[in-house]
Amino acid sequence: MFLYNTLSRKNEEFKPLKEGEAGVYACGPTVYHYAHIGNMRTYISEDFLRRTLEYLGYRVKHVMNITDVGHLTSDADEGDDKMELSSIREGKSAYEIADFYTKAFFRHFDSLNCLRPSISCKATDHIKEMIEMVLKLESRGYTYRASDGIYYDTSKFADYGALVGKAHIEGLKAGARVEMSREKRNPSDFSLWKFSPADAKRQMEWDSPWGKGFPGWHIECSAMSMKYLGETFDIHCGGVDHIPVHHTNEIAQAEGATGKKFVNYWVHMEFLVLKDSAKMSKSANNFLTLDSITEKGYSPLVYRYFCSQAHYRKQLEFSFEAIESASRGLKNLKASAMAVKEKAGGIKKENPNSAYLAAFKEAISDDLNIPKASSILWETLKDSAVEAPEKLWLAEEFEKVLGFGIFNEEKQEIPQEVLSLSNERAAAKKNRDFKKADELREKIKALGWLIEDTPAGPKLKKS
Repeated sequence: MFLYNTLSRKNEEFKPLKEGEAGVYACGPTVYHYAHIGNMRTYISEDFLRRTLEYLGYRVKHVMNITDVGHLTSDADEGDDKMELSSIREGKSAYEIADFYTKAFFRHFDSLNCLRPSISCKATDHIKEMIEMVLKLESRGYTYRASDGIYYDTSKFADYGALVGKAHIEGLKAGARVEMSREKRNPSDFSLWKFSPADAKRQMEWDSPWGKGFPGWHIECSAMSMKYLGETFDIHCGGVDHIPVHHTNEIAQAEGATGKKFVNYWVHMEFLVLKDSAKMSKSANNFLTLDSITEKGYSPLVYRYFCSQAHYRKQLEFSFEAIESASRGLKNLKASAMAVKEKAGGIKKENPNSAYLAAFKEAISDDLNIPKASSILWETLKDSAVEAPEKLWLAEEFEKVLGFGIFNEEKQEIPQEVLSLSNERAAAKKNRDFKKADELREKIKALGWLIEDTPAGPKLKKS
């Protein structure tokens, strides 16, 4: 199997540290708000990676963090903690906010048919490990104290910026202000431990050797990934936006603390962009959640199928026209699969020597070429030269990686607006206001749904 390694900037054959095993760390959500569909594209791509590794015979240990403290509103260690701000905004405790949005995240994650991580670890449960790591860095001379916290001195780490490129780091230095805020020695320096403000009580703060405070965002991932996967592990995933700051800082921390290589393969997923807009961002308030799609009557798996049509290292443009096209594509794919299943009578015929199987494995092994793998599934189902039992077996094999749910019974997600109009129409009919009932039927039809009156009550179906 070959993966594009951001660190080396080339495709490399995957050679795990332990034969037959793969340790994978994926940067998880910051649970101060709903994850947007750009975030979910990254998690879908990571799911394709995990499923591919498992399909090729690796035992995967998949670790994902839940950031519930320490992520400030600026990557430059300025601004407020996102959890604390969300607490004020919603009038709930920071812990209640974290619990609510963690549950919301996994509700969306599960609906996209993504496999749950082997370990989901919360930052607030690993403060001890983070403090211990900062102490190691301190003992090795990588830290200094400023008025607002303990900082990492990036000038002390010779390979700082290797992930993004030295030219980028030099550009940061050249563009830095003469007087940097918060007493930073270098523009790329970052916080390891932040001190609690003297004039305000924080909900999330802990005692430490440096005083009461809370961890920086970057230290969390380094401490938790190494706890569960070791000081050196196989694969670290995340969005491309993490390359220049978050992941660059993770490397500096981890390798500064241990003196060992941190990660062998860095795998980064490209942005989802809105049509005629930039990348999705909660801070820019131009984001859609998965609910934005399901409320229009589309299954979450339509979004998974939509994401599969572009390689994970290419930007993907989102529009509801594209989602409608993906919906038709997945509907036709499921119809073909179910027709094959019916024709085969449920009987499967294995053919390990199938040319289609070989082509599928070649595609997924070539830096996760999921668009090509998806097209091979289509070709297999359409090929009249292949008997139905063999097609059924192949399709089920391919589904282990693709996870499109092509053999699932159809379950329609009815938008809340349509349900409300249906209930209003039922009330109108009960009051014998048939004119209003007909008007409501037309409104429902305009939204893309048909309503049928049956002895058991009204039934809705997509037109």
